[in-house]
Amino acid sequence: MVAIPSPQSDLPRPAVAVRRLKVLILCSHVVPYASPLFRHLAQDPRVEILVAYCSLQGAERSLDPEFGVDVQWDEPLLDGYPWVDVSNKASLPNVGSFFGPWNSGLWSLIRGGSFDAVVIYTGYMCAAFWQAVLAAKSRGIPVVISSDSTVLQPRNQARWKRPIKPFILGSVYRSVDVLMAGSPAAAQLATRLGMPQERIIVIRSGADKDAWIARAEKSDPLVIRASWSVPSCAPVVFYCGKLQPWKRPLDLLRAFAKANVAGAYLVFAGDDALRKELEDEARHLNVQDRVRLLGFVNVSQLPGYYRASDLFVLCSDYDQCPLVVPEAMFSGIPVILSDAVLGRLDMIHEGKSGYSYPCADVDALLVILRKVLSDPALLDQLKAGVGRQMESWTMADCLDSWLGAIEIAHRRKPTSGGRVA
Repeated sequence: MVAIPSPQSDLPRPAVAVRRLKVLILCSHVVPYASPLFRHLAQDPRVEILVAYCSLQGAERSLDPEFGVDVQWDEPLLDGYPWVDVSNKASLPNVGSFFGPWNSGLWSLIRGGSFDAVVIYTGYMCAAFWQAVLAAKSRGIPVVISSDSTVLQPRNQARWKRPIKPFILGSVYRSVDVLMAGSPAAAQLATRLGMPQERIIVIRSGADKDAWIARAEKSDPLVIRASWSVPSCAPVVFYCGKLQPWKRPLDLLRAFAKANVAGAYLVFAGDDALRKELEDEARHLNVQDRVRLLGFVNVSQLPGYYRASDLFVLCSDYDQCPLVVPEAMFSGIPVILSDAVLGRLDMIHEGKSGYSYPCADVDALLVILRKVLSDPALLDQLKAGVGRQMESWTMADCLDSWLGAIEIAHRRKPTSGGRVA
């Protein structure tokens, strides 16, 4: 099945390149944060894209194994760009397992598509990744991959992975033509593993800041706060994400309780394994009246929820380049960030747009919470600093970087003699 977008666009178009590059973008499944980028690329005259999905999970209602509930995103994630569903032939379809996406049609799609480059967003622990790499290399098509990896230790801390991951990841980086790094920290890791710097391009998040802000401005913070049973003038700390151990939401709850700022509220948007423990701990700490657990929140509601809050906190001990950080800052609220979130630390301008603290140090976090929540003037200064900082985050910059990576890859395409150009 192929979907073709409408040709209309209100966006200004950049100067047309001498030749429009034809690019295949391979994704494991449909995700909300990628669709805005694909729509903008489809409207850019410098490139002709086709997005190939190994699975339509995300566009269709399905059980999220971590949320534990059926999830149906409430935005049209497949509109506005050309895409194809590469049928999954796996006996047990599962985008989270190596052989879960087995897409035999990739071979003929890539070899017969006359593409100038193939961009892979699946991650290397996926059979479709290697199917695409082999098909592209068999036709001399440059391969570009995207990576947010900033650390080598696995999320589950499995010891057997530690000695082999540097070798595997380094081999992957060196075998492709260009790496789109999700952050400066991801670029630094790739360099340490042997990827030449000239073949690494840092790509900022493809989230559509202007569309996010426009949606946030349509919301009414007072109405949202009323739905939370939170006073209109109360300082509100916001958390958004799955309630998983590695995100350490209990650290935030305990720091909030110990900070004990009069009239402050803590709102969790998300669901998962730790929800019951958070509820029990809030009662144990006697802050249950000032803590709200909203459960799963769909994508259309999030801009308004951020806007109705004053401060965003992320305590993770393993989070590569979480999108929630730019989302919070697009919404104009400062961020407190664990120093283990290496892929977003460059966004924290200490004392100007937020603060960082040593991961798992609840006492350090509570000091920052007490300092910011007890000082409305400081909170206003931080919000103003966030606004100034995010002015430089534009979709045009993201598109230029993305297409710059494609140009570098295209220049590496083998010549008729077999040499890299």
